[in-house]
Amino acid sequence: MVRSRVLVARLDNAGDVLLSGPLVRAVAARAESVTFLAGPHGRAAAELLPGVDEVVEWCAPWIDPEPPAATPAHLAELRAHIRAAQPDSALIVTSFHQSPLPLALILRECGVPWIGAICEDYPGSLLDLRHRVEGDPPEAERALSLARAAGFELPPGDDGRLAVREPLPDVSGLVGEPGYVVVHPAASVPARQYPAERNAEVVRLLAESGYRVVVTGGPAEGDLTARVAGEHGLDLAGKTDLHGLAAVLAGARVTVAPNTGPAHLAAAVGTPVVSLFAPVVPAARWAPYGVPLVLLGDQDAPCRDTRARSCPVPGHPCLDRVPPEEVLRAVEKLGGAA
Repeated sequence: MVRSRVLVARLDNAGDVLLSGPLVRAVAARAESVTFLAGPHGRAAAELLPGVDEVVEWCAPWIDPEPPAATPAHLAELRAHIRAAQPDSALIVTSFHQSPLPLALILRECGVPWIGAICEDYPGSLLDLRHRVEGDPPEAERALSLARAAGFELPPGDDGRLAVREPLPDVSGLVGEPGYVVVHPAASVPARQYPAERNAEVVRLLAESGYRVVVTGGPAEGDLTARVAGEHGLDLAGKTDLHGLAAVLAGARVTVAPNTGPAHLAAAVGTPVVSLFAPVVPAARWAPYGVPLVLLGDQDAPCRDTRARSCPVPGHPCLDRVPPEEVLRAVEKLGGAA
């Protein structure tokens, strides 16, 4: 069948949306238009993806960490979005622990004739393509395999890495010339976050080694970034939107970050990443993709694969035991001496 108006759905966080970028570009290479259905935490990232023509926001009760009630009115809002987009096909992109079937049911009810997804559960008549993925590939490759199974291939010359729309905004007024190191201390959940006092020590060591240090964060993270930046780093908390943050990251020689959306945003602009990665989810799937990388943190810690939001192990040993000096050495390895 001809698939000219394709809906791509990824309803979770910004990093997850960025990792679906190669899939989106493969779809866009053949489709006339791509509508991206995103959750509230992923909308800004969806707007940065090359190949997306329209972004629709809706909060999924079965995916969002603070789920709304699945009321008739809320579900009717989604149906209205789908009918307005009039897709002739849809690809539902989910993590391994999420089900595509609730959304597939609503898409089918709205008359979408062809639906594909990665799915372990029996889909009945809800999916036309039930794609299975063996092993533990990186999440970007896992999603791209769904596009390929649906008949969409990346265009010639596309290497399948993450990407954002260009041009990026000019942020020289905020950060000066490129060549600094970005430290992004915050993560979406506490279990993934390196301790603030250790991050502050990282910033101090970097500055004393001759690096310019920029500390980034959202508007609600100002107390944390101020503590981490101290007297040695430039605190940018709340001073950029996601597009501006992409530009800041693009000017960095290295980004230091936990497993969080900005780490994937750094990868999308081609910046090497020192990843302070808590193993509550597998690094094989979720580490920054397609850029030079140093992975720090005990990947065999007792919290491994628990998907915990708060650390279940006293002392948070997977990250608390990473010395700041090791972070400094990782920055020097990826970015060279100051």
